[in-house]
Amino acid sequence: MATTLTLNATFSTLDARPTMAATSSMLNAPHAVAEAPTPKLNAQNATAEASSSTLRLEKPRPIPNSYWATEQLLGIEYPWNPADGTYSAKLDALLTAGVVTFIDLTEAGELLPYSTCLRDHASRLGIDENIIEYHRFPIRDRSLPHSIQLVYDVMNVLRDNTERGRIVAVHCRGGIGRTGLVVGCWLVENGFNGEEALAIIAQRWQGVAKRVIYPHSPETPAQFAFAMRTHDSENEL
Repeated sequence: MATTLTLNATFSTLDARPTMAATSSMLNAPHAVAEAPTPKLNAQNATAEASSSTLRLEKPRPIPNSYWATEQLLGIEYPWNPADGTYSAKLDALLTAGVVTFIDLTEAGELLPYSTCLRDHASRLGIDENIIEYHRFPIRDRSLPHSIQLVYDVMNVLRDNTERGRIVAVHCRGGIGRTGLVVGCWLVENGFNGEEALAIIAQRWQGVAKRVIYPHSPETPAQFAFAMRTHDSENEL
């Protein structure tokens, strides 16, 4: 039986204990890794070949600046810009592609909100507005999460939606740094190590329109390092 859900712009924290291995010490000293070199990754390297089915995932991209990280997780740029005459096109394309859960990593006031528009867009497209979910987990631009609990909360929302067979879109402002970090953590949550996760993102990023200007995701060395260290460190928490 389908579960009726309501649009909720507040934080969502599920009770299940997260299984993602992450290193909390990085959150306490974000500048300590700011100068770390960005890993040089090759999506065809030996470790990534072990995940060839994921790397070969081919689904139409709903909007030019988006990519399918998994069958149910879409990384995207901010999907709303009322100043643009085509502002509704992004949301409509995402909803039409089956996205029913939106995870917003921007801070309050960073950009014009779209959460109040989701119901209207879904209804106009013939989609039950009650199945749409919106969650905000704010991370400062070009930075790391302020706490490991925030990462756990995002992973719990992703896990819950995956178990219910729902498609999720995660985004920040440009869909590069914060989005890449969260996607990387989710891939690690699903069994890849940090290098494999970043290699998958690098491969998928090749189809994103803005890759010509922004060739890498995540965006900063600290964000790359965070994803690289979210492996085999659960005992450190």
